[in-house]
Amino acid sequence: MKVFVQIPCYKEKDTLPLVLESIPKKIPGVDLEILIIDDSPDDETINVAKKYGVKHFVKHPGRGGLARAFRNGTEYALAHGADIVVNTDADNQYPQEKIPELIQPIIDGKADIVIADRQTQKIAHFSPLKKFLQKMGSAVVNKAAGTNVPDAPSGFRAYSKEALMRINIITQFSYTMETIIQAGNKRIAIASIPITTNPKTRESRLFKNIWEHVFRSMSAIIRAYVMYRPYVVIGTIGTLFGAAGVLAFLRYFILLITDTHPGHHIQSLIFGSSMLTGAFLCVVLLVVADLLRTNRILLEETLEQLRRQRFNK
Repeated sequence: MKVFVQIPCYKEKDTLPLVLESIPKKIPGVDLEILIIDDSPDDETINVAKKYGVKHFVKHPGRGGLARAFRNGTEYALAHGADIVVNTDADNQYPQEKIPELIQPIIDGKADIVIADRQTQKIAHFSPLKKFLQKMGSAVVNKAAGTNVPDAPSGFRAYSKEALMRINIITQFSYTMETIIQAGNKRIAIASIPITTNPKTRESRLFKNIWEHVFRSMSAIIRAYVMYRPYVVIGTIGTLFGAAGVLAFLRYFILLITDTHPGHHIQSLIFGSSMLTGAFLCVVLLVVADLLRTNRILLEETLEQLRRQRFNK
């Protein structure tokens, strides 16, 4: 069983040693490898990693972002025979000594993805607002995915080879939400284990402030949800338009019969016509979205087969 622990880095020469020192040196029955995905413009992070004996590197010429780092890292790991890929952060937020527990459900065949639950309500440096937003974000993702993940934004997670064969990363911001929604809609089993995070070492470099994180995360969630369940979103909008149009026409005809000045209510007829036109356009859009969804499923199955041919050598 070969396990790759991948660490996306951006100028992490100061905190990376804390991470590398805390990764278990041996896990029974596991061949453990460490992979650094360096998003930095210089080589300082790589030089630090080499001093700790790290042999696997993916170097980006420019800053590609977390999602690209995750995607390129997992492809490198699969190409080098990984059965499980563990993702952790370079800021030492996560307790690396929990890696054996994190991969155990996959080894036991009980899950293909395991996500660490940071128990955010207990994290001292998280403000009440951040705790609330983390809880709400997880609830929204679980609703979209049909899952029950306590801590959806957590980046400390393990993926089986099978899961990575089937997941496709599209967003450029963060892969955490998107992979859960994809896994839920593809019936990929997800498990969770509780952890306690390490003391904070620095501010997040993924986003400038919490509102940027909320906006970009919600954009990724909505995009992924619409991709997999377009009929829910477009169907709901079309139903609302249709109901508004029918009610407007009913009002018009009732007033036409009962009012002595029916011409005064022509605005109901105009509004109803507009709403029904909107409902009809939603039906057309839903047909197009369903065809695109079907085409995307076929393309994803093709990508999965290509990955199996590439990595099952």
